[in-house]
Amino acid sequence: MESNEQQQQRRHQTKPKPRPYAVGGVSMRDLLAACAAADAVSRPPRAPEPADPRTVEESREAA
Repeated sequence: MESNEQQQQRRHQTKPKPRPYAVGGVSMRDLLAACAAADAVSRPPRAPEPADPRTVEESREAA
């Protein structure tokens, strides 16, 4: 078995894992705009709204 001292020395010899970091250069405004654009593009187009019968009759009368 290793002594406490040997374990501590081995811990100090190993390199710590690099921590992830945020990439600079992109503003929050640009990031949010890109997310909104991606969301809009990824949705299918909306179905056309049904015609209002009152509007159709009014346009016929006007013609």
